[in-house]
Amino acid sequence: MSKIIFISSTGGHLTELRQLEDLFQKNDSYLVTEKTKNNKSLIKKYQNRIKFLCYGTKHNMLIYPFICIYNILKSMILYFKIHPDYIITTGAHTCVPMCYIGKIFGSKIIYIETFANIHTKTLTGKLIYPISDVFIVQWKEMLDLYPKAKYWGWIF
Repeated sequence: MSKIIFISSTGGHLTELRQLEDLFQKNDSYLVTEKTKNNKSLIKKYQNRIKFLCYGTKHNMLIYPFICIYNILKSMILYFKIHPDYIITTGAHTCVPMCYIGKIFGSKIIYIETFANIHTKTLTGKLIYPISDVFIVQWKEMLDLYPKAKYWGWIF
């Protein structure tokens, strides 16, 4: 049984990631996302298999760098506690440190580019594309932007 971290930001990225529930249930899996009021209900469902990072957006640039540093450190701690074989993510910013940490220490990185973009790259996609072992797009048009990507259709 593979050990997997499923990681994403809250909101739409998390909604996309949760479409992989069957894969989550069939493996030794952990869900990592940002802690928000909306995500408290996930604790009951995932119990000890959910971990939280600090919620932060670039809208408040005074505290955002500190949130990023905190999340990098917490990602390192979570990575070494879980030591996953795979990291599967739909983005966005919260997944980047975990993916780079995982790549350095031998985990396979599977990135699923968001359904929301059809003709432009996301910042997270640009950052993860070079280190991903499998890079999946949900629109055929995205193959022009990411030549080594795999098109597997929509996650929904």
